[in-house]
Amino acid sequence: MVSDLAYERLGTGATSVGIKTKDGVVLASEKRVSYGGFVMSRVGRKVFLIKDRYGMALAGLFADIETLVRLMKIQIHQYEIENGRKLSVKSAARLLSVILYQYKYMPFLSEIIFGGIDEEGPHLLVMDSLGSLIEDNYAAVGSGAPIAIGIIESRYREDLSVEEAEKIAVESIKAAIKRDVTSGDGIDTVLITKSGSKENSYPLG
Repeated sequence: MVSDLAYERLGTGATSVGIKTKDGVVLASEKRVSYGGFVMSRVGRKVFLIKDRYGMALAGLFADIETLVRLMKIQIHQYEIENGRKLSVKSAARLLSVILYQYKYMPFLSEIIFGGIDEEGPHLLVMDSLGSLIEDNYAAVGSGAPIAIGIIESRYREDLSVEEAEKIAVESIKAAIKRDVTSGDGIDTVLITKSGSKENSYPLG
């Protein structure tokens, strides 16, 4: 993952989480964009829906976050046009892993949770800036991750509904916001299920 030293040097941070359920995947992140101790924006988006079946939740340098999302949208769309079929979630994650590794000498300063649903069911994968890839039931990345993951671990069950998982994701980020100055200003979520996808936004308070 991106080292604490990198976050300290850049003065950036974030809290993003992902939870896999029996029915789908929930991704969530807070909205604050900060550099060098200054809050640059209170409406930054760090969780994204791609093609209504994949999602990305990220932490790190905001310009790198936006670039990686654009690259994935282009690459997935190109693949589907050229091959006439959809990418599985694991294949899409491996594609992102290859992109990240190609930039290993000048890496994107980012941590990524990639999730989605396909014919095999829901998948959640977490990766670092060099493309290492781990599939798990839940994950948290960013400067507020140590706090958020504690909330998720204490409440996670394999039989969670998507709605229950979203509540846990939001609560975990709220807990991180209280203790991490570089996280804050609201929470965005993405819910992906076989019946469709949904984006929500929650103010703090």
